[in-house]
Amino acid sequence: MFARTERLLLRPGWAEDAPALARAIADEQVVRNLATAPWPYALADAEAFLAAPRDPVMPSFLITERTDGEPRIVGSCGLGRRPSGSVEMGYWIARPHWGKGFATEASRALIDIARTLKLPRLEASHFVDNPASGRVLEKLGFVPTGLSAARYSCARGGDAIAKLYRLSLVEREEALAA
Repeated sequence: MFARTERLLLRPGWAEDAPALARAIADEQVVRNLATAPWPYALADAEAFLAAPRDPVMPSFLITERTDGEPRIVGSCGLGRRPSGSVEMGYWIARPHWGKGFATEASRALIDIARTLKLPRLEASHFVDNPASGRVLEKLGFVPTGLSAARYSCARGGDAIAKLYRLSLVEREEALAA
C-alpha cells in the first residue's frame, strides 16, 4: 500500500532503507517521544524494525519527501492495534524536518487510508512534554478525551504521562442511523 500527497510519498519500508532510516531517527529528541523505539537507535534497530512482520490491515509507512532526485526519508507513520482492540495512529518526523507540516500532511493521508479500511475511529496520544504533537492531532480533528495515562517509552526507560485523543471516522449521518 502506498499514498501520495502534495509533497510526500508514504510507502512500506524495505531492508535497503535501514541506513537512511537509522540516520533519520537517530536523534534522542525524536526517539524520546515514541513508545517502542530504543535509545540510542542503531542500524540494527532499523534493520529489525524493517524486518518485523506487519499486519496488512494495520499499515506502516516510511514518509519520504518527493524531490527531483532520490526521495528522502523524513519520518514514519502507521496504524497499530492496542491491547484493548482500538486502533492507534502514530507518527514521527526527523528533527531537520520539524515545522514543515509533514506530520499533518502524512497523517491526513493515513486517516484517509483508515477510512478506506472502514475503521470507525482512531486513537492517538502524545507525551505531555511534546505539545507540538498535540497541535498536530488537533489540526487533524482529533479531540482530547480529557484523560491522561502513563505510557511506557523505551528511549526514556520508563513511563511518562501522555494525553489521549480520539477521532471518529464515521460520518455523522451514519452514526445517527446506527
